[in-house]
Amino acid sequence: MADNWIDADDRPWGRWEEYLNEPGYRVKRIIVHPGQRLSLQRHEKRSEHWVIVAGSGLFTLDDTVTEVAPGDKVFIPVRGVHRIENPGQEPLIIIETQLGICDEDDIERLEDDYGRE
Repeated sequence: MADNWIDADDRPWGRWEEYLNEPGYRVKRIIVHPGQRLSLQRHEKRSEHWVIVAGSGLFTLDDTVTEVAPGDKVFIPVRGVHRIENPGQEPLIIIETQLGICDEDDIERLEDDYGRE
């Protein structure tokens, strides 16, 4: 498969790939490796819509944890405290659409398994 992304970054939990970055919205593919999870975080300037396209996981929004699988969709409002975890054996793949001011610095990490602030 060709690398059609315009930006990408490997993280301790997996990888993200950016496919569109326009004023007011951004589209990424997020790949969470088996046994890993993103930080518990929130954003001040954007909301996010996630579509699970492969694998399965546990999605946290505020105080609610929900199992997610391919075809599931979740909405993360501005300031919604969230994370995704992959307890499975296959990569968990998410298509993420951000709406608002989509700056990579707009992450407030509340908990992080990898010591990031």
